[in-house]
Amino acid sequence: MVTAKKNNLNNNYPYNKMEAPLLRDPDIPPSDELLKSVLKSSYSAYVEMIKTITGPEYGLTPQWNFYRDGKAWLCKVSYKKKTVFWLSVWEGYFKTAFYFVDRHCPGVLELDIDESIKEDLKSCKPFGTLYPVRFSIRHSEQISDLLKVIEYKKSLK
Repeated sequence: MVTAKKNNLNNNYPYNKMEAPLLRDPDIPPSDELLKSVLKSSYSAYVEMIKTITGPEYGLTPQWNFYRDGKAWLCKVSYKKKTVFWLSVWEGYFKTAFYFVDRHCPGVLELDIDESIKEDLKSCKPFGTLYPVRFSIRHSEQISDLLKVIEYKKSLK
């Protein structure tokens, strides 16, 4: 097994090695170099997304923190004080997760986004009272749907 320091994995996390999120060493914060090494070809999509969402049109603020409950570094992306989505890093791609209360789910289903995202929302189990909308991003082409969900989430009160 690979050591935690070598690839930033913590093998005590409750996932098997093939499906585990990365960045699980609390002593190694995410850096551009580390993200580039684990995201591989999807790093360019990550950079494009960060550049877009932090620009004046979206005005979002990403903040990396190590969360002891999940034993991983996660990026909380906020607009003012409102959490818009969470980002986690996986081998070769990154995932984003938005959380919506039940009354906001119909609005997500009306968005012009990939049908598979809508189907996932329809079939998912809620986390308490929140329903997740998840993206696994490997290519820049997937960012347009992500931006539509960001706009919707920002519009909610």
